[in-house]
Amino acid sequence: MQKDEIKIGFVTVSDRASRGEYEDLGGPAMQAWIDQALTNDWTPVAQVIEDEQELIESTLKKMADEQGCCLILTTGGTGPAKRDVTPEATAAVCDKILDGFAEQMRAVSLQYVPTAILSRQIAGTRGACLIINLPGKPSAIGECLEAVFPAVPYCVDLIEGPYLQTDEAFVKAFRPKHALKKG
Repeated sequence: MQKDEIKIGFVTVSDRASRGEYEDLGGPAMQAWIDQALTNDWTPVAQVIEDEQELIESTLKKMADEQGCCLILTTGGTGPAKRDVTPEATAAVCDKILDGFAEQMRAVSLQYVPTAILSRQIAGTRGACLIINLPGKPSAIGECLEAVFPAVPYCVDLIEGPYLQTDEAFVKAFRPKHALKKG
C-alpha cells in the first residue's frame, strides 16, 4: 500500500443484515456521507458482520493493520442489548480511547432523541487508524459525523495517517495553522 493511498473501512455490525434478513442501510449511509465530505480519492473497505465481539475485533484489526485503513467507521451494536458489543470490541483493539468523540456524538444526538443516553459508541486509535463507532440509524449517522468530523482529519494527521481534505461546503475540517499542508 502506498503511504498516500487512502482507505476507509466501513463495518456494519448486525446479525440480521449479515444473514441477509435485513437490508444494510448504515454502511451505505456512512459511505455516502464520507463521499460528500472528502475531496481526496479514497477506497472503501466494507464489511457486514455479526454481533460477535471476537469477529468485530478481528475485522477492525484486519482493516487497520493489514488493509491499511486510516479511518474505520462502524455502525450498529452500540446500545444496551446483550448482543451490543461494538464498543467493547473497539476498546479491546485500540491503543488510545478518545472520549471527546463519544461525548460530542451523544450531546448532538440528545437534541434529536432522549434515548441517545443509551448509546455507548466510542472512538479510539489503533496505530495510524482512527476508529469511530456510530449509531445504526442513517440520519443519526449523519448527525454524529457532522458533529465530530471537523476533528477527524487533524486526528489522522497526528497518528501519521494520510492528509484528508474536506469539501468545506459540506464539512469544514479544523487544523491549527501550524498543521496546514503547504503547497
